[in-house]
Parts: sequence; C-alpha cells; structure tokens
Amino acid sequence: MTETAARGPMLALMTHVLVVDDEPHIGRIIKTRLEQGPFLVTIAETGVEALTVLERNRDIKLVVLDLMLPGMSGVEVLTAIRHDDRWKQLACVVLTAAGQDTQFRQVEALGVSEFLTKPFSPRRLFQRILALTGHSPVAPSSVTEIAS
Repeated sequence: MTETAARGPMLALMTHVLVVDDEPHIGRIIKTRLEQGPFLVTIAETGVEALTVLERNRDIKLVVLDLMLPGMSGVEVLTAIRHDDRWKQLACVVLTAAGQDTQFRQVEALGVSEFLTKPFSPRRLFQRILALTGHSPVAPSSVTEIAS
C-alpha cells in the first residue's frame, strides 16, 4: 500500500493550510511543523500562485501569509481573499518581517485573524493555527520547537 493510500482516511480528518512565503526555508519550517499535527500544507511563493492554489483547492481552511511578496503583495492577496465570496471567511495569519504599525492597521482592517512578526516561534504559530482551526490544543510538552 502506498503512503498516500495509507493516509487516505487520515487526509479526510486533516485541515488544509496554504502557506504563502517567498522564502523557501520559511515555508519548509512551517510545513514541517504543521504536518506534525492535523494539517495538510500547500506552499505558494508568490501572491499570484497563492490565488491560483485557492482556485484549485476549495478545501483550504487557513492561509499563512507573508506581506513582503514579489509582484503581488501580501496585502493585495489578503484584499483579494476578503473580496471574494468563496474565500472571505478564511482564517488568515499574517507572518512578516515588516512589523510596521501602518501594515498592522491595513491587515487588521481586512480582518486578519492573527498578526505575527519574524523571527517567529514555530511552536506559537502552530498553537495559534490549532486554535483558529478549532483543533484541541496540544500539551506544551508534546510540541517540538523548530529553530528558525
């Protein structure tokens, strides 16, 4: 039996998360941490790619979004999400090195679920995503910190 076939029933119980970050190592850190829990993760490196992934994957429940993206900014992606009836209820976590008050106010006005700055704690991000997706929080001792 293939790994995918073996995970088939488990996939139905997993929450699909889209991670949008132009730094591949950040995407891998987040993916590795989230996949230790009840999450299936898809990574996009640009805003345009993120919107394409959302078009093709109607089961995505949460987006982790960097603001500083090439081409289409994270604010533009979040605006597109909030103005599309199919996606406007998606939970969105902004994760960015740009922690300016003006950006915080912009994304807050767009209904961001959480705003975290880089460097970030993968453990804290994992716990916030568990809470935002309605999963039971895990005991602190069972969470492994991944160095960023």
